Amino acid sequence: MGTTGDETDDRDALVEYGIDDKPPLDRALLLGAQHYLTMIGANIAVPLLLANAMGMPQQFRAKFIGTFFVVSGIATLAQTTIGNRYPIVQGAPFSMLGPGLAIVSSNAFVSGVGWETKLLFLQGAIVAAGVAEVFIGYLGLVGRLREYLSPVVVTPVVTLIGLSLFDAPQVTAAANNWYLLVLTLGLIVLFSQYLDKESRVFGLFPILLGIVGAWVVAAVGSVTGVIPSGDPGYIDLGLTASADPVHVVYPLQWGVPEFGVSFAIGMFAGVLASIIESFADYHAVARMSGVGAPSAKRINHGIGMEGLANIFSGLMGTGGSTSYSENVGAIGLTGVASRYVVQIGAVLMLVAGFVGYFGQLVATIPDPIVGGLYIAMFGQIVAVGLSNLKYVDLDSSRNLFIIGMAIFAGMAVPQYMGGLSGYAALQSGFASVPVLGSVLGTEVVARTVYIVGGVQMAVGGAIAFVLDNTVAGTREERGLLDWERIAEGDDEFQTFLERLRP
Repeated sequence: MGTTGDETDDRDALVEYGIDDKPPLDRALLLGAQHYLTMIGANIAVPLLLANAMGMPQQFRAKFIGTFFVVSGIATLAQTTIGNRYPIVQGAPFSMLGPGLAIVSSNAFVSGVGWETKLLFLQGAIVAAGVAEVFIGYLGLVGRLREYLSPVVVTPVVTLIGLSLFDAPQVTAAANNWYLLVLTLGLIVLFSQYLDKESRVFGLFPILLGIVGAWVVAAVGSVTGVIPSGDPGYIDLGLTASADPVHVVYPLQWGVPEFGVSFAIGMFAGVLASIIESFADYHAVARMSGVGAPSAKRINHGIGMEGLANIFSGLMGTGGSTSYSENVGAIGLTGVASRYVVQIGAVLMLVAGFVGYFGQLVATIPDPIVGGLYIAMFGQIVAVGLSNLKYVDLDSSRNLFIIGMAIFAGMAVPQYMGGLSGYAALQSGFASVPVLGSVLGTEVVARTVYIVGGVQMAVGGAIAFVLDNTVAGTREERGLLDWERIAEGDDEFQTFLERLRP
């Protein structure tokens, strides 16, 4: 174990553009678009899944997706400007999708309730959970836990971010169109690993080139009939031509949010899982950007800003907002960690939300292409998670036990939860525990356990946190001493805040 004084400098050498660097505008536009293309699959999948569950008519879905784009752009600008100021994209979270689907599909709604009412209750739950997240962030609750979060805890959490999407729908959709996935992945690997030294263009834009190249092949195949309609790789160019030129997106466009206590509690469980994932994302992006681990103040500002973004998301009528792991992987592949680039990308996404043609064109990217992108992106995040082991003593059976158990349980428990018919399957078991039934309520406990237990990072992180802080181990053994030497101090982040003052 141990680090050298030149370690941060070595990582800096791998970064093409650092956090404070500003590439030329023309290059920044392409790099920004590339950052957002890495998360486009999730930012389309989440609204489509919610729209299907609500029974939203087809004519409203394009605007619904466009609203997600707008919220993503504004939330990213806020986070990178006055939040944690990391080059990290904000977008629709999968961690909040579970409770969101539970809300819009709830038996609490009487027969005949329209999709508009379901959406308003979803908005209310997100706003309520967002308010709680604001307090958690700006009261410094997450930052205070930082000293108890060693590399032994962060390693499985970041690793599970990457492993959590190995069976994502975009990956499994390639079963009948595997060649598009392989083509996309092959092009990204070719440009980022083999040709990156031949041309700077290949090194800077491997993801953009890979997606565009595979999309062109899919489009030609679709037009010529090689890829039939209904195939996962089929591209319907007619949808783009028939899209609305402009979507008018604004707060409360679907109506005033409705509030339900049980819905808010369920959504808060999703927010807790989102906070854990974001905490790990902050560490991953810091490491890939060649800077020290985030300070407590930076973490608190980031979580607080995500809470504000969730409130805004609820008022706009979307499914929430959180930090995205996808563009963290893009930083690792391209070496582009520029905050300015991510902000340019945010503006592009904001514009895409209002321009129907552009948003619909992006929506035509087939799932197999997104699946190939995911393998490259999340494989990179798994590697970054494991790289934190360089700080810990790997000869320690204690460390190996905790890390191994956290990763395995983080994969196994959510799979078990996914096999249940719903939180009601847990409720009957909890009813036999008196304190749960009489004090907390079995439904609240069951719903929370079901939602949080279905998120890999939350399960693995909780197990690693408890074991690492209760099983005897020295600070040196746990990697805390080496981590402290490269960690960012609160005073360093304070200088960022002072620059914002008039």
